[in-house]
Amino acid sequence: MILLPENVSRILNVLSGAGFEAWAVGGCVRDAILGRVPGDWDITTNARPEEVKALFRRTVDTGIQHGTVTVMLGKEGYEVTTYRQDGDYSDHRHPDGVVFTTSLAEDLKRRDFTINAMAYHPDAGLVDLFGGQEDLKNRIIRCVGDPRERFDEDALRIMRALRFSAQLGFHLEDRTRAAIREFTPRLQLISKERIRVELMKLLVSPNPGRLMDMAECGITREIFPLWDTMLATPQSSAFHLYSVGVHTMKVIENVPPEPVLRLAALLHDCGKPACRTTDGGGRDHFYGHAPKGAKIAGEFLREFRFDNKTITDVVKLILHHDDHYPATRENVRREMNRVGEELFPSYLKLVLADNLSKSGYTLGDFMPLYKRICSLHEDIKAAGDAITLKDLAVKGSDLIAAGMPPGPRMGEILDRMLDDVLADPSHNNKEYLLGKYLG
Repeated sequence: MILLPENVSRILNVLSGAGFEAWAVGGCVRDAILGRVPGDWDITTNARPEEVKALFRRTVDTGIQHGTVTVMLGKEGYEVTTYRQDGDYSDHRHPDGVVFTTSLAEDLKRRDFTINAMAYHPDAGLVDLFGGQEDLKNRIIRCVGDPRERFDEDALRIMRALRFSAQLGFHLEDRTRAAIREFTPRLQLISKERIRVELMKLLVSPNPGRLMDMAECGITREIFPLWDTMLATPQSSAFHLYSVGVHTMKVIENVPPEPVLRLAALLHDCGKPACRTTDGGGRDHFYGHAPKGAKIAGEFLREFRFDNKTITDVVKLILHHDDHYPATRENVRREMNRVGEELFPSYLKLVLADNLSKSGYTLGDFMPLYKRICSLHEDIKAAGDAITLKDLAVKGSDLIAAGMPPGPRMGEILDRMLDDVLADPSHNNKEYLLGKYLG
């Protein structure tokens, strides 16, 4: 038995009381069976959109041309969609049109995967026409019907299959995997934004290692070919055990499932293939890979329409992930200034994951240094040491009041003051700074 939220039961009861069929359907049923808390509850019914609208006081026409009406109960919205059959998918993404039907079975068989093609009503129980429960039990991602037809209809289902695999820890059924391999070129027809959404869900999932399945199925060749290059780039050195790609995969698994961190981990060494050199002893070197990788990462993130803050943060983490400096309080302040106070904890997590994913050759030296930097970071925060211009005791208005006209020289003076204060926080005093730099 599935315990439905009160509002979902209310919608089902209103529709049933008016003589219509109504069911909770899709991912919410799947998650409820798995004991997960559904993020959304979708409802399917044989009532037409106009009939649904007539039964509820507040509705929104969110996709009425495809039969979807959002019923508003308080501040919560619930999508109610009329049973339908999809027309042809000439763009391999959206149906050219839909035909409303009175058959639940017809509605369910148009869905992507068996685990997403179940319906539930507390009085009638579970409707599972395609073996979804069995596939949940066996931890399988399987298309409804012919997988070639499903992926031909909507190529985004290729990404969804791998994303569900990562989120749930399931494996791909053989025919489904074979069809994915065949239809991966169709991903070129899918918008970058939609691919980004699915990729990020996979990256922050409990199983980001399924990125390797994406490579094996040929998906990365279509959406992120540099990943295949990274997998093929060796790292012959005492510091590494793995190729650039396999090392990267381990770093991804070693950082917390935060979007910026997982993206930074994914891209932190993307500059290495272009920077690889091999010395006379057969050892590989990757001089300049951090700035090269930051540039490549920025281009990748812009291509997939990430927001500006995410791009800025990821690029900055990549640019500084390989910085080396003695663990002094001044050096840590300066690194905090370069990376940014807000981003510095993420930087520390990325640096740790990067080093834990190497050979262990230098861990004996790295870990005491790393712990010292973390301790100094905490001391600096507790002391309130100045790190950025906003922390300076002197502002631009103070310089103007002292007779300095606005212009480039003002910025230069403030930068020099900050450099002084980063070296010695006790100098963050208005009288001292104005006297030294304007006196």
